[in-house]
Amino acid sequence: MTTIWSQHPGPRTVRNDVNALECGIPKHFGLYYAMGTALMMEGLLSACYHVCPNYTNFQFDTSFMYMIAGLCMLKLYQKRHPDINASAYTAYACLAGVIFSSVLGVVFGKGNNVFWIIFSVIHILATMLLSTQLYYMGRWRLDSGILRRMVHIIYTDSIRQCSGPMYIDRMVLLVMGNIVNWSLAAYGLLERPNDFASYLLAIAICNLLLYFAFYIIMKLRSGERIQCLALVCILFTAVVWGLALYFVFQGLSTWQKTPAESREHNRDCILLSFFDDHDIWHFLSSIAMFGSFLVLMTMDDDLDTVQRDKIFAF
Repeated sequence: MTTIWSQHPGPRTVRNDVNALECGIPKHFGLYYAMGTALMMEGLLSACYHVCPNYTNFQFDTSFMYMIAGLCMLKLYQKRHPDINASAYTAYACLAGVIFSSVLGVVFGKGNNVFWIIFSVIHILATMLLSTQLYYMGRWRLDSGILRRMVHIIYTDSIRQCSGPMYIDRMVLLVMGNIVNWSLAAYGLLERPNDFASYLLAIAICNLLLYFAFYIIMKLRSGERIQCLALVCILFTAVVWGLALYFVFQGLSTWQKTPAESREHNRDCILLSFFDDHDIWHFLSSIAMFGSFLVLMTMDDDLDTVQRDKIFAF
């Protein structure tokens, strides 16, 4: 005799299904699969780079670092805006644009004033457009008339009517984000760093950290709390990232020199008489990346029993 209990769920199963549909942040895991795939590809292309480090293949694994940073920001935005989140076509077109600009920077960025001017202008405009999107929580359309509407709002509200911002907390955090991005744009325009791939990666990481800080601050300001598991994941990930960055800055290899010259920077192995500082960086950074994904998955667990119409959007 076969059992049929799975075909007729009991009251507890029905209650759990209804609770999952009406409470908490909607559970969408598609982006996590993309982030995991990007992490595996980053490891594979990093191995390809280490076969023969040089200026050409240095940006191979860096491209997937851009994707991971972009996907993490997209996931944070999706948590509070599942209905107005960017489509897959728009998101991956933007990521493709970032990677394409990275290739242009690697090929044409050295000493090219025109390239740096164009890139800095695009960087500042993109920062302003994204700030507007975040401030108005997706209620503005990103079309050809958005700059005209931004100027009109600034003129009518701030200059003509002398009224303050409607969302003060959000405005303060976004102003700080614009200051950081404008500073990075000015640094790139004035200094023109040779390592454009790392410069672009620094922009992506800074924006990810800024948006994560924005999310955490707004979450706490909204009266929500961070549960113990999420807090442990945050602290663990921060510590591992700190250790990983310590080892990566030891400078045991460089693509800016020939492989023979790069090997001169090598040191004795410190782990099991086989792995050196750079190997430990790879171990720790992969653990830290996994921890970062866990942070994204657990940081809103406190809302699992809260009705969705009572969850703040920011």
